Amino acid sequence: MSSPDATSTTTSTTSTTSTTAPPPAAAHTLAGRLFHWGRIALVLAVVLAAFWTVQSHWSEVSDTISTMSWTTLLPAFLCLPLAIACSTLSWQFLVDEIGEPIGAARGAQIFLVGQLGKYLPGSVWAYVLQMELGRRAGLARARIFTATVFSLAVAVVAALLTGALVIPSLIDNDDSLAPLQWLYLLLPIGLVCLHPRVLDRLVGFGFKLLRRPQRDHPVRGRAIVLSLAAAVASYFFFGLHLWLLTDGAGDGAGLLLTCVGTMAVAMISGLFFFILPSGAGVRELVIVTALAPYVGTGTAIALAAVSRVMLTAADIVTAAGAAAVGIYERRRHGPIHHDPGIEDDER
Repeated sequence: MSSPDATSTTTSTTSTTSTTAPPPAAAHTLAGRLFHWGRIALVLAVVLAAFWTVQSHWSEVSDTISTMSWTTLLPAFLCLPLAIACSTLSWQFLVDEIGEPIGAARGAQIFLVGQLGKYLPGSVWAYVLQMELGRRAGLARARIFTATVFSLAVAVVAALLTGALVIPSLIDNDDSLAPLQWLYLLLPIGLVCLHPRVLDRLVGFGFKLLRRPQRDHPVRGRAIVLSLAAAVASYFFFGLHLWLLTDGAGDGAGLLLTCVGTMAVAMISGLFFFILPSGAGVRELVIVTALAPYVGTGTAIALAAVSRVMLTAADIVTAAGAAAVGIYERRRHGPIHHDPGIEDDER
């Protein structure tokens, strides 16, 4: 039997513990709810913006498609998931290099669903959405942000290398594209930043600045080479898509190289005009300027519109597929490993 003093002491201790226990953080709970509903609203806005892009180009697209056979349209469309898959791999090689490997299903869900944010005015929403999706998947925002920044550097370098042969002819055909030549001022900077030692120092500095645990190994050259190769491959498939839409106009190999270079320049040009949803208008201007000497201006405009709608549809299909696979993987394998210090992201 316990004594009254012991009971009193226990009661006092319990009372003290109860008194000193921190109350539920109402503000933090409210902030969490706001973030949750904000993410849902952002995803809905992204989906609506993507469908609006398809609808806004549908009149000219339907007229052009009616004159094209499925043997042209189907191969051209199938090139796009391959190009998007290569873009995803280019990003994921860098994500895996600065942390624990995340797996193809998890990476595709973050990258592809997040990429739909580019259809909102101000393509920065794509990167915001990727960081939030990464956070929900157990990855620190600092890791996603760092990998995304360097994947953009890889994409710029790959585009400039791939589009080197086509930019002079684009400027000759349309003086309004003359600013494209200034992009080559970024090439030496990009090549320096992609050196393993430089990239490792930059990643380490970023993690230190954001007060996140450092990686257990330096950034390796192999990951950078693989990321760059995947980016170049993505531009090849984007170019092959455009070449197939021309249905054999012009000489085969020459026009194919032109299309590959054109799509590389078009994609990266849209990136720099980030205020426009997915570079709307800028990408089409580059495509029309490149194709007009081969197929005529009217047909080039129509093909640029068809390419835009096809790419939007491919973005939606691949994002939906990645989301479905991600849900299946979580249900099958259960909880996933979280990055160290990820709790700090909620502060």
